[in-house]
Amino acid sequence: MARIIGGIACSHTPTIGFAVDGDKRNDPVWKPIFDGFEPARQWLADTKPDVLFMIFNDHVTSFFFDHYSAFTLGIDSQYGVADEGGGARDLPMVPAHAALAQHIGASLMADEFDMSFFQDKKLDHGSLSPLSMLCDHPDGSWPIPIVPLAVGVLQLPVPSAKRCWKLGKALRRAVESYPEDLKVAVIATGGLSHQVHGARAGFTNQEWDHQFLDLFEKDPESLTRLTIADLAELGGVEGAEVIMWLIMRGALSAGIKKLHQSYYLPSMTGIAIAVYENQDQTLPKDKEAEQRAHIGHQLAGAEQISGIHPFTLATSVRAYRLNKFLHRMIEPDHRQRFLADPEGAFAEWGLTEEESDMVRRRDWDALIRYGVIFFMLEKLGAVVGVSNLHIYAAMRGETLEQFLATRNQPTALYSVAGKEGMKDLKWDKAS
Repeated sequence: MARIIGGIACSHTPTIGFAVDGDKRNDPVWKPIFDGFEPARQWLADTKPDVLFMIFNDHVTSFFFDHYSAFTLGIDSQYGVADEGGGARDLPMVPAHAALAQHIGASLMADEFDMSFFQDKKLDHGSLSPLSMLCDHPDGSWPIPIVPLAVGVLQLPVPSAKRCWKLGKALRRAVESYPEDLKVAVIATGGLSHQVHGARAGFTNQEWDHQFLDLFEKDPESLTRLTIADLAELGGVEGAEVIMWLIMRGALSAGIKKLHQSYYLPSMTGIAIAVYENQDQTLPKDKEAEQRAHIGHQLAGAEQISGIHPFTLATSVRAYRLNKFLHRMIEPDHRQRFLADPEGAFAEWGLTEEESDMVRRRDWDALIRYGVIFFMLEKLGAVVGVSNLHIYAAMRGETLEQFLATRNQPTALYSVAGKEGMKDLKWDKAS
């Protein structure tokens, strides 16, 4: 089984990335940051984890307030580098362990955490500042894949400290029930005390920072009694993002071994770095199989139902590009481009020949089996002039007349509503 070997807690201020990119290792102002991270770098080099589970918050870069979630798990196979306004950092794409991410996502949902999931998003300094300090990439690639968890801590209400602690407990169950021998290190980012807005901008509380670090190591559950207002008072409004650390701490054993801790206040935030080694004990009974059964409970037996194709996280990742191509049919320019030159549109989007051919032939059943969700077929049908009923019949392997014979009203053809789709309908019922 997979196991959590330990955790790293660290700040993620853009100061860190600035120091790395500016090669300020020997500058006396910046050197303490590098010195603080060095034991964590060495721990990763010595323990060689297979995956880093990274807990961070996005700073309204790749996520915006049109859809803002409490817990958003990345399930993709790689992530790009975000441009935060000053141009993207010169860093390679970050590889990810998509299979573990999807398993964790299914496990957290089974444990009644209402997760959001993301693909095709770029990472900002919330994850890349610490990652670029912890891992070198001399050959143009990162040495360890990640699983990213973005926590919504900017738009109130945010998850409570207790909810984050409970998510950590569920994360441990998720990781340990993954049926492959993997060593996982959990990295919690953010904090410590700081505030970046209003008349209180620049607020720090070094006494609280050190007290927090002590409680986090020795009595972490006591921190769940603090409200967001308590944390804002003690450590600044933005400093309340330390709730993300409790996810990592909840995923570790009750007893841990602290290998390193440092603290430095060069500017707006106290930059902390700590390394904790897990001291978990193996149970005499295999309980991970129970968690795997728990994860699969809601879909148990679905594979026995003929004619259904559940749209799972794995399906979503596999067919993401094609689903996105079809989803863009909601944009007038994209659908006109497709209608005018479908082959050019296929090439522009990098669709494979298999994907292009299914769309070209309007092979509705093949598209569903491949992993296209039905509501993309509906959009494609509206663009090319095929009714929903034609699509239903094709997926059943029937003619339209055969399918309509099973309905109460055999002439009720329809598609999605819209002013373009309602013009000059000339559906050929026999096609």
